[in-house]
Amino acid sequence: MNAHEIDYKLYGDDMQFVEIELDPQESVIAEAGGMMMMEDGITMETVFGDGSDSGKGFFNKLVGAGKRLLTGESLFMTVFTNNSAEKRRVSFAAPYPGKIIPMDLSELGGKVICQKDSFLCAAKGVSVGIDFQRKLGTGFFGGEGFIMQKLEGDGLAFLHAGGTIYQRKLEPGEKLRIDTGCLVAMTKDVDYDIEYVGKIKTAFFGGEGLFFATLTGPGTVWVQSLPFSRLADRIIAAAPSTGSRSVGEGSILGSIGDWLDGDD
Repeated sequence: MNAHEIDYKLYGDDMQFVEIELDPQESVIAEAGGMMMMEDGITMETVFGDGSDSGKGFFNKLVGAGKRLLTGESLFMTVFTNNSAEKRRVSFAAPYPGKIIPMDLSELGGKVICQKDSFLCAAKGVSVGIDFQRKLGTGFFGGEGFIMQKLEGDGLAFLHAGGTIYQRKLEPGEKLRIDTGCLVAMTKDVDYDIEYVGKIKTAFFGGEGLFFATLTGPGTVWVQSLPFSRLADRIIAAAPSTGSRSVGEGSILGSIGDWLDGDD
């Protein structure tokens, strides 16, 4: 099945959203909760799986949905279809500060492997599944949930990642070590494995994780400077403990907390 040929426009800088323009009867798929706004004439439908396997039968749909469940994603996706006679637009917003990365799968060999939380939306016809690592230990010891998603097809897909996005082209045999949380996506020809850091002191006192993703070219890799897990860890570490009061003139949380409690 060929993917629908959608048009798009990106808005914003650090808190972006993507506006998808749909011709009559064109559709886009997205994870639940990603839609920001849509024009009149666009209808929403929840489908089992990703909507790209309508001709594969219920059993294959069930297998595909089960694989999605392993990544922590929903069994269902939402399809937005333009049922009007004119062009209509629907927009999807990034969930946290970062960048939206448009990827034309027809120019990337028909397949991209990405972090499981990075998928935002795609043209209908793009298949969203999971990509198992060859070595069993990778999925269990890969630092930040190193079970990867795969996007297959010939249409446009949109990923979201945190901070600044760095795109690196690897030559044949060229290696790059990346923190598992900072790896966003890679093309299908990139060989990837998990490498143990080695020194326990480095792992526990150096501020880094126990594992690196080792990528070997040829292919293209996308890297994010601020994984959401790293941002969340800093927020949790800076937040006051449950039941305690934050004090100090440099504490914004303290002043807001006092105002909410009704203190002068």
